[in-house]
Amino acid sequence: MLYKPMRKFFYLIVAVLFMSSCGVKYKSVPYFTDLPIDSTLQEKILNQTILTIQKNDILAITVSSLNPEASAIFNMGNTSSLQGPTPTANINPANTANGFLVDNEGAIQLPLVGSVKLEGLSITEARKSIQAKLVTYLKEPVVSLRLVNFRVSVLGDVARPGVFPITSERATVTEALGMAGDLSITAVRNNVLLIREQNGQRQYARLNMQSKDLLNSPYYYLQNNDVLYVQPGNAKYASVDSSYRNVSIVLSALSVIALIISRF
Repeated sequence: MLYKPMRKFFYLIVAVLFMSSCGVKYKSVPYFTDLPIDSTLQEKILNQTILTIQKNDILAITVSSLNPEASAIFNMGNTSSLQGPTPTANINPANTANGFLVDNEGAIQLPLVGSVKLEGLSITEARKSIQAKLVTYLKEPVVSLRLVNFRVSVLGDVARPGVFPITSERATVTEALGMAGDLSITAVRNNVLLIREQNGQRQYARLNMQSKDLLNSPYYYLQNNDVLYVQPGNAKYASVDSSYRNVSIVLSALSVIALIISRF
């Protein structure tokens, strides 16, 4: 039987240990927890968005026709005009984007043709628009076009934060997080922030990685220069704060003392 003061001291230690045990709960870790476990769910994809061209995009445009010499002039914009200074040792030359810059008017400047407004068009629509204008100068022109500076940024509580180039015309939130090494175990999964600048406006959207509704979100498919910010949880702060690091040592010592006292 413990003496009354000792018993109070023992209960206090137990309470402190219980309160300090707050960390990452398993239920906050898995993704898409509202999907059924024992059955297959199918639904139509209704939210897939098409990548559209915006100001400051860089477009690689290749033109061919029955007259290769005449086509060559339209391919000059993909050469050194946008390369800038010689890359230093800290810059990967492969990341230097060459192409036609979409200016503040939403247009590119093609040789002979002049200004071609492309802002807001899909890659396919832009290709057809350029091809239609080249008919005046070339016989049976064929245009190949792609966005060469498509990239997304992933910041916050992920394994490898950074800016990631996208080589296709489609990228999703899950793909971007995968390129960043996935969310850390301490990340807040139901409050991932997406920041998007489009058509002169900045949008902020909150995404819940634990809900299947993310897959139907209008923000699930990313646009050029989208930013994803993953908020760190309290456990992340606790792991780096010295007072939290030391509390486990203190509590362990107090537990030993309480155990010794309880035996007398």
